[in-house]
Amino acid sequence: MSTHDHPLDPVSPPAAQPSEHQAQAPAHPVFPDARAIALPHLCVVEVLGPDAGTFLQGQLTQDALSMQPSQARAGGYCSAKGRLLANFVMLHPDEDRWFLLTHADLQEALVKRLRMFVLRAKCSVQARQDLGVFGEHSTGLGLWSVRTFIPSGADAGEQPSPAWAMGWWGGRTLWIASQASSPPADGDHSAASAQEAWRHADVLAAWPWIEAATVDQFVPQMINFELLGGVNFRKGCYPGQEVVARSQYRGTLKRRMALFVLPAHTTPRAAAGLELFHSEDPGQPAGMVVNAGHDDKAGTQHHLLAEVKLSAMTGGTLHLGAPQGPQLQHLPLPYPIPSETEA
Repeated sequence: MSTHDHPLDPVSPPAAQPSEHQAQAPAHPVFPDARAIALPHLCVVEVLGPDAGTFLQGQLTQDALSMQPSQARAGGYCSAKGRLLANFVMLHPDEDRWFLLTHADLQEALVKRLRMFVLRAKCSVQARQDLGVFGEHSTGLGLWSVRTFIPSGADAGEQPSPAWAMGWWGGRTLWIASQASSPPADGDHSAASAQEAWRHADVLAAWPWIEAATVDQFVPQMINFELLGGVNFRKGCYPGQEVVARSQYRGTLKRRMALFVLPAHTTPRAAAGLELFHSEDPGQPAGMVVNAGHDDKAGTQHHLLAEVKLSAMTGGTLHLGAPQGPQLQHLPLPYPIPSETEA
């Protein structure tokens, strides 16, 4: 495998010019596209203070200290066993501030655990309940590139809250903005459908999110996270680093994440944490669902990402939930997986 830390990351864009950082959105106080949707399954954790970068450098799989405001990165937080307790998108909007965009059901536990290790570091860790995560199905931004917007429409004398837009997988945009900026909903059913469609698109892009059901289950490589730029193998120590490095360089990785499809109305319904079983070894699980998604507008198929034994991908059949459960059909990923000799 290449020694690049971000094999799928395009060339880092140049730092945005000052005029770009003051852009105003015409169609909505924040969002250029009024069809932007709220993504309540995602949330923001903030690490703030003069020692914030140094603190994160010693905790995460990513090189926080080399980040620029114009670029986001993937990152993870591991246990001492090298298994992911959370993964996130990292933004560094200004000198002493980092945002960790992560799955909402991990927010409380992530904040609590990070605070345990702050000790004498001059920084704080908090859940930013006032900030929401939003999505648009169009973008003028390159993958991982970030722009800061100053919303229009603020009341006289009121300091407007900035918003941050980031180019995301599948030609989409992720936004971090004030919860008060949430675009008007078209109704509960419409909002729920749009949110499910977004999750489905993440699955098809083969981007994994650690959820509560999969905490402490996967070494980063088991969910292809190093291929998505989520692990920097040249930075200093962090919890679980030895395990992660050994998996990378000693050929001990025997599991990977793969994309599967099955009919949408099968039982059990695919969900994070549900186990997979292989026809030739039904006595023990062969893998675990990482994320699942379904888009009503895309037909009756249900797609899922699952961590699975490499040996189970070469023959026989894989089944969801039980040895006699629904059979899964393997689909190609949108990015290549290196062979064990290349890893």
